Amino acid sequence: MHSAPVTPIARRRLLVLALAPALAGAAALLTAPAALRAQPAAGAHPPGQGPGFHDPRSAFAPLREREGVVSWRLLTAVTTRVRGNRVVPTFPEGVRALDGRTVRIEGFMLPLEPGRPQRHFLLSAVPTTCPFCVPAGPEGLVEVFASTPVRYTVDAITVEGRFRSMTQDRYGLFYRLDDAAEAR
Repeated sequence: MHSAPVTPIARRRLLVLALAPALAGAAALLTAPAALRAQPAAGAHPPGQGPGFHDPRSAFAPLREREGVVSWRLLTAVTTRVRGNRVVPTFPEGVRALDGRTVRIEGFMLPLEPGRPQRHFLLSAVPTTCPFCVPAGPEGLVEVFASTPVRYTVDAITVEGRFRSMTQDRYGLFYRLDDAAEAR
């Protein structure tokens, strides 16, 4: 069965819907009184930020670090600052060194298109526990544009593509893989 192509407007709507909870958390942080914007306790993250929470009751095991696969620990080491009405990331040297390079990243798929074959999806550091929630902040997500469709699965997958770190993405994302394909 062949699905109809998704228009750019529909893609934007799907992406906005998928990111709405994280963006709402960031917006709340930006508009909160100064006392609430104070730095969180060590190890804690403000709403809409952080690598995500892996529920110990999850049927999926946490991802393990593997050689040849970019570490979520590296990607989530980004720091942020508020500039005007935006959250601006500052990437560690290890992330900057990946820019423009072909890399592998393992994660859990959050589809942004209807149907099983996905060309545009988010990859998350942790499995989603709610079909309407984004499981992590922007540092725990990678937007993926696949050159060949990737079949949707709830299991962890590894994709390979050209990595980009972004400081001014209009949807607030920090990372993207272009020309990606499922790694075997």
